[in-house]
Amino acid sequence: MGPLHGIRIVEFAGIGPGPFCGMVLADLGAEVLVVGRKVPNQNTRDVSFFNLGRFDLLNRGKRTITLDLKQPAGVVAALRLIESADALIEGFRPGVMERNGLGPDDCFARHPRLVYGRITGWGQNGPLATAAGHDLNYLALSGTLSLGAPSGGHPWAPPAVLGDMGGGGLLLALGIVSAILEARASGKGQVVDAAITDGSALLSTLFYAFKAAGVWRGAGYPHVLDSSAPFYNTFRCADGKWISIGALEPQFYALLLENCGLTDVAPGQQWDAARWPDLKARIAALFATRSRDEWCKVLEGTDVCFAPVLDLDEAPAHPHNRARGTFIEMDGVVQPAPAPRFSQTVAEVKGPPPALGHSDHAVLAEWGFAADEVEAMRRASVLA
Repeated sequence: MGPLHGIRIVEFAGIGPGPFCGMVLADLGAEVLVVGRKVPNQNTRDVSFFNLGRFDLLNRGKRTITLDLKQPAGVVAALRLIESADALIEGFRPGVMERNGLGPDDCFARHPRLVYGRITGWGQNGPLATAAGHDLNYLALSGTLSLGAPSGGHPWAPPAVLGDMGGGGLLLALGIVSAILEARASGKGQVVDAAITDGSALLSTLFYAFKAAGVWRGAGYPHVLDSSAPFYNTFRCADGKWISIGALEPQFYALLLENCGLTDVAPGQQWDAARWPDLKARIAALFATRSRDEWCKVLEGTDVCFAPVLDLDEAPAHPHNRARGTFIEMDGVVQPAPAPRFSQTVAEVKGPPPALGHSDHAVLAEWGFAADEVEAMRRASVLA
């Protein structure tokens, strides 16, 4: 039983950050019911961006039903589910839920203590609120994408990780839990407006501090964290694989020079940016003389601040990740384990992803529907 055991969440099926938020809450013990949208005269609908089926790990540990929300009876059924929930997750453009009769006012009228979680790229208001966009665009507008442009080079960010999942889904999960705690004290629910642009900006707070202090001057100027520095960078090895070095502190930098045999380089000149290009070229040439595994034997576990750059096949097999159980295997699929760790209320994945596009009729009984009601919904094609 995770720390959120007993919390009920209704998640309206979507893509990316909304399902990720629901997965995080489910991993931590919440009961998450995904409501898919049924297309009339069809029994199934693909509600996964990549149609991943049993590999759609963002839906692990959840249960699912599929309702025809174009029918009034489908909307009524959704509202009844919401009445039994602590929170709701939806990730549609502003106005979509309202047009379906499932907006905040509709839900609060039935359930005043509900936490109404909304995840969008641009937010519920503002000039761009109704425009289409994706992770890359939200990072760009927040200023965060510019941080990945080394010395004014090509801006780059990890695909859909930093914005959608970090600035979006993860912060929505925090917002939902926070609002549930407040609702228990006040007896009144509220809307949580999680915009990926807002969250991405928040994640870059440290760099706004750097800018204010004058240590981050932006594009065209080298900075220690933008891959300009020879002691905070990635390097290609003789076998084509990569390693990472993060020797920021003086003592770690001195140890890096020692391990690299660079006895002619003065540790005290670490922050002389004019020397960085030549030194980076020397260190890159050195690391290119051995394989990644050879460098691991020399540097891994030392205070050089070193780690091999692992791919998705290698990371689960690394001894440190295996020792901590950072990855698990369920239903034949290797995947990241729940995080963070709890010493008493252990978080765990409750099951593999359900078959979205179908309905778990048993869950409706658990959420207060009588057997004849479920059967009537099925006969009327309200329920898949």
